[in-house]
Amino acid sequence: MTGRIESRLAELGVALPTPAAAVANYLPFVTSGSLVFVSGQLPLVDGKVTVSGHLGADVSLEDGQSAARQCAINLLSQARLAAGGDLDRVKRLVRLGGFVASTPDFTDQPKVINGASDLMVAVLGDAGRHSRAAVGVASLPLNAAVEIEAVFELD
Repeated sequence: MTGRIESRLAELGVALPTPAAAVANYLPFVTSGSLVFVSGQLPLVDGKVTVSGHLGADVSLEDGQSAARQCAINLLSQARLAAGGDLDRVKRLVRLGGFVASTPDFTDQPKVINGASDLMVAVLGDAGRHSRAAVGVASLPLNAAVEIEAVFELD
């Protein structure tokens, strides 16, 4: 039987990938009580960064939003693993922390991270409404344009 969240993902045409393994001395997620802290996810598809560079220079706002959306897909993949394969256990998305590689004069980081926020609300409904930070940074791993971390609450 397919769960409610998995059905919603299918309706949206979103297939969750196999969660990425850690590439350094950290865990992809840590569970503490009912909270799951998911490490920063890059816009990876099949192990490759889909959008690289800097907003305000060589990456458009639309491509940045697409990168953020892919980060959200990867966050959901990690959350599914943390929830024992059942995304219906996600009670709410508590927080997103978004990092946007950008030039010093680029100030639309919140618009970029909306690519992730919008997907989370589309998938999780009201449980996807969250607190958030959207921060500009000089660079990100693998020259990714966006990296996003999350905190989920499970039932």
